[in-house]
Amino acid sequence: QVQLVESGGGLVQAGGSLRLSCVAPGRTFSISRYHMGWFRQAPGKEREFVAVITKNDGSTYYADSVKGRFTASRDNAKNTVYLQMNTLKPEDTAAYYCAAGATTFIPSTYVPQMPSQYDYWGQGTQVTVSS
Repeated sequence: QVQLVESGGGLVQAGGSLRLSCVAPGRTFSISRYHMGWFRQAPGKEREFVAVITKNDGSTYYADSVKGRFTASRDNAKNTVYLQMNTLKPEDTAAYYCAAGATTFIPSTYVPQMPSQYDYWGQGTQVTVSS
């Protein structure tokens, strides 16, 4: 069972920045073979899509609510994905999760944005943005 490990969360003022990391431990798990997604979940709300780096060509896609402020990236050599979050807003407050999805979708350009489309998850890291 693969356990992804997130880090980097914390308390920040509105307008500030944080960078989340997600490490996939073990030599047999290569993040380049998976869609690597970021999701978040606020209290009382459903888990929602934030961003993904696709396994096909490493393209990135973002939810409209974070587009232009968040940047997802990956370092294959370190088996680590990152989520750089800038210009944070109080509404960004949530537990943030990284996830890995192995499914190859048809067409290959399809971007998985639902939690059910991912196979492995981290434990989450809390991000709190104060106003």
